[in-house]
Amino acid sequence: MKNRSLFPHGPTILEYGLGFLALRGALLLQILLMCIGCNGDVRADISDAPLLSKDDLVYLGAFRVPRKDINRNTFSYGGRALAFNPVNNSLFIMGHVKNQLTAEISIPQIIDSVRRDELKTAEFIQPFHDPTNGRRHLIDPGDRNGIRIGGHLVHGDRLYVSAYAYYDANGSQKASHFARPQQLAETDLLTGPVPVGRRVHFTSGYMGTVPFEWQALLGGPALTGNCCRSIISKHSFGPALSVFDPEDIGREERVAATTLVHYTSKNPLGPGETSKNPFFNRTTRIEGVAFPNNTRSVLFFGKHGTGEFCYGSGSECGDPARSQKGNHAYPYTYQVWAYDATDLLRVKRGKTQPYRVLPYEIWQIELPQKVNTSHGIGGVAFDPVTRNLYISQIRGDIKHLPLIHVFRVANP
Repeated sequence: MKNRSLFPHGPTILEYGLGFLALRGALLLQILLMCIGCNGDVRADISDAPLLSKDDLVYLGAFRVPRKDINRNTFSYGGRALAFNPVNNSLFIMGHVKNQLTAEISIPQIIDSVRRDELKTAEFIQPFHDPTNGRRHLIDPGDRNGIRIGGHLVHGDRLYVSAYAYYDANGSQKASHFARPQQLAETDLLTGPVPVGRRVHFTSGYMGTVPFEWQALLGGPALTGNCCRSIISKHSFGPALSVFDPEDIGREERVAATTLVHYTSKNPLGPGETSKNPFFNRTTRIEGVAFPNNTRSVLFFGKHGTGEFCYGSGSECGDPARSQKGNHAYPYTYQVWAYDATDLLRVKRGKTQPYRVLPYEIWQIELPQKVNTSHGIGGVAFDPVTRNLYISQIRGDIKHLPLIHVFRVANP
């Protein structure tokens, strides 16, 4: 099939520079318009910014992750916690789920094809390393069930890493985030872990960036959240999201974070955690967030069970996608929860509670590679210059490797 990427071999330095200058010029113009008539008080009425719909995400194609084994580490069963790195036009991404190691890979030519052998393969820019330099356990020192990397974020010249206790029955996790150099082999300049926000179970997962035009309004340049982990009573019953300044990691013992949305057991998203509904149930997993610039849409990405809820083994619950004992609601779908940023701004300003906000739309997305029916998404990353949205499909390739799918987000 035809390759629809504007940059068939990835943007060149010149192309990327021109895109950055165009974005910067648009932002400067926006600041100027914001300031006109504001009598020295910079205000912005951005309620007229457009909301995205399903049709605004245009599928471009996909690429494969490296298939090499490096010191017995691979991407098999990996592909989580994506982050875009504009310096190298690359992605930070997790390897095998058991090892919890991070690598940086290139973004090759994007090909639109249902045949995996026609897709290009990324190269390693940095091989696998522990992004916490052996300090991941300090997230919850008494935990025996394992600590997992929740997200990566590139901000300035630093790489930020979040982590969470996989099975925190005691609610003992007290910290959530690290800061480190982008060079993964660097072991000396790691900071953390420190807690971000008052409830680290709501902040220790996926991360993303706040568009420039929204940073002053929402109170920071970065987003962080978490949802739907094994001990649901400790986590949000639907998307959770807060705004923070990553540069505060290392400057503050507890980094302040402004809550924008979260849900509790008494106030879940949707009619109930075990009911058949499109909003939330105990099979829901949310693994990434993107806030495209020039819009007021905050998009959460994950999987959702659309069938009748059942607790038991896969065979007992009629679930061919997941055999383990646990929560089932077969069949599953890749899903997007779309929120209006003006609703989140009302929470920030104290006009409403974070659990009263509802998505303005929910939609399903189709990925061409239908290699399994579990519909796992590992993470998302957004490039505001090219407006490319990268989505990791868990076990989308052979040998249980992930595939990276690319959508172009419309520029209203």
